[in-house]
Amino acid sequence: MLDPILIFELAALGLATGFLAGLLGIGGGMLIGPFMTIILSSVGVAADLAVKMAIATSMATIMFTSISSVRAHHRRGAVRWDIVKGLAPGIMLGGALASAGVFALLKGTALAIFFAVFVSFSATQMFLDKKPKPSRKMPGTGGQVAAGGIIGFLSGLVGAGGGFISVPFMVAHNISIINAVATSAALGFPIALANTVGYVFSGASLTGLPPHSLGYVWLPALGVIACCSVLTAPLGAKMAHRLPVAKLKRVFAVILYGLAGYMLWKGLHG
Repeated sequence: MLDPILIFELAALGLATGFLAGLLGIGGGMLIGPFMTIILSSVGVAADLAVKMAIATSMATIMFTSISSVRAHHRRGAVRWDIVKGLAPGIMLGGALASAGVFALLKGTALAIFFAVFVSFSATQMFLDKKPKPSRKMPGTGGQVAAGGIIGFLSGLVGAGGGFISVPFMVAHNISIINAVATSAALGFPIALANTVGYVFSGASLTGLPPHSLGYVWLPALGVIACCSVLTAPLGAKMAHRLPVAKLKRVFAVILYGLAGYMLWKGLHG
């Protein structure tokens, strides 16, 4: 049985990440990863393994938050399903390669530092709010498959739904921030599915995992967070259609800076 305080912490994390998934299209993984690292470390999981399990568990929760938030965005006609169709095949391939192969080979501390550096770069791009050339459009089929592969691969290394890459990518190609956030939410499901299967496969033979783990995925946390996050994801999606564009981008950037700082500290001192 989980400690009641731990259940409360996981529930609060689920409510917060569900809201952010709907609001920013980030799947919640950018928030869950750092906090799950803290929680797993507090229950005695070694630092290196805690980072990896936090990344894998946060990714698994995105399967649920994505479905909840994308339904709300779809009702408002904000999801660009043509872009989802173009990026999804590459996302599945890139995610499988990262989670079933590279992820298991890297140390958790190295993954934490990579998380911090790449997320800081993404946050800076959003905070600066650079305007793309008016004539710039989404690439063709081959370009979208390649871009999807990069999004899926990098998402698999940091346990996030890809919004920290896909939203800036789409905005840079003159997709509105609302459409980019909504489409990113839809992309969260194929990213999460491909990577979660990989995390289960690559961690299947590990020893020393906490009870009720499926590969790198910690099932008790997945259950509590998923149940709570689906409650607040529609609320976040509703707010995304009311906030000014500039404010939405800056909220995105500030959150990412804070989480990147913690993961950098964890990687350097893990």
